[in-house]
Amino acid sequence: MAADEADEIRGTTHGTAPAPLSVLDLALVGAGSTAGDALRTGVALARLTESRGFHRYWVAEHHSMPGVASSSPAVILAHLAAHTDRIRLGSGGVMLPNHAPLVIAEQFGTLEAMAPGRIDLGLGRAPGTDGATAAALRRTDTLGEGADDFPQQLAELTRFLDDDFPDGHPYGRIHAIPGPVQGTTPGGVQSAHRPPIWLLGSSGYSARLAGLLGLPFAFAHHFSAQNTIPALDLYRQTFRPSAVLSEPYALIGVSTLAADDEREARRQTRALALNMLRLRTGRPGLYPAPEEAERHEFSPMEEEFVASWTTNVVHGTADEVRTGLDDLHKRTGADELMLVAHAHSGELRLRSYELIADAYGLPTAQA
Repeated sequence: MAADEADEIRGTTHGTAPAPLSVLDLALVGAGSTAGDALRTGVALARLTESRGFHRYWVAEHHSMPGVASSSPAVILAHLAAHTDRIRLGSGGVMLPNHAPLVIAEQFGTLEAMAPGRIDLGLGRAPGTDGATAAALRRTDTLGEGADDFPQQLAELTRFLDDDFPDGHPYGRIHAIPGPVQGTTPGGVQSAHRPPIWLLGSSGYSARLAGLLGLPFAFAHHFSAQNTIPALDLYRQTFRPSAVLSEPYALIGVSTLAADDEREARRQTRALALNMLRLRTGRPGLYPAPEEAERHEFSPMEEEFVASWTTNVVHGTADEVRTGLDDLHKRTGADELMLVAHAHSGELRLRSYELIADAYGLPTAQA
């Protein structure tokens, strides 16, 4: 990969931030609001963070969760591409076993045609939902096969993106369009460039695979903090230089909330813990307001969960969040920090990123 293409992976650090800063948007739907409200907040957030020098903006695939409106990353990314100019846009991630590789290749080829040089394709091997929903998505009850076949699915997807199946392959005459074949067809001028692939994970499996393939790696620290350092160590230890990267590049997703008032940050984070408690016990709903969390009678076991969960959320005033992110970067050595703000209202999520940008002296506008 050429140097300018590799720079699509490696971000630029602005201000006094310890690493490039990026955004993960879960399109949270709070109680009393709509999916449309969440998606409009996403547009406002993408435009804000683009203007402040954040490197990339990703959306994640989730299903059958009333409080999350990001079931269709490609659709959301197309909308964001129409409202932004520079920030990288991508999936954090598309859950590969849920889809035919050709479908993903064509979706992201279309996005690349809409926003050339700005699209990332982050891939995960988990379903992004419960088993029954995954079965409905995949039209099969043999869910284990999807995860076990992930390396083969990844190889097939890469072949479709590069349009380079070997002679005699059953798919050799099939082309993902938009795609490179349009540049090699007589009269074609289509660029062969395609979105860089990232592997996502919350354990060691994808860390090892990303290292062996020489791909960039994104770790879900925001919901698997106990595995962060072991997974990053495994990725770096197994990394083999490739045409994509000469050295490892890893980002971590970090649950982060800065507020003007320390107490408000704590209230919002407790609502996050209630939301996660309901999700983990099979009772997903709309994202709760902090008042609902204050009324909830937590059992001793639930309080233990809340304490454990909030420990790994970097929250508080802007100065407290800056200190927390600096410390996390020192502990993990992550090459990039991807921040996900959990709050009941879109206004508070927007304000969080604004406060963090100010705390690190990020540019007030990008030329």
